[in-house]
Amino acid sequence: MEFLDTYHLTGIVVGAATFLIIGIFHPFVIKGEYYFGVRCWWVFALSGVVSVAASVWVENTVLSILLAVWGASSFWSVGELFEQRKRVARGWFPKREKASEKKRS
Repeated sequence: MEFLDTYHLTGIVVGAATFLIIGIFHPFVIKGEYYFGVRCWWVFALSGVVSVAASVWVENTVLSILLAVWGASSFWSVGELFEQRKRVARGWFPKREKASEKKRS
């Protein structure tokens, strides 16, 4: 971390990591809704609570910030799951066929 402070790179590292974290959550929401529907909202909520709590206890500033970003992204994903359900209903994303529906075809 001393290297980041010496060369004033902390902001760039935090910004790049935030970009990657948000990018990771996009497919998590899509796949989560596809395979589990909105029933998996609690996984995102629990991840958010744990991450935000951990960010309070971690002494390293960069790690604390990134844990808080992970937590905020987790909380945001709860709402996005329900929005994703609407996007699937509109036909913007594929709907998963259940095994019983496949047999009828």
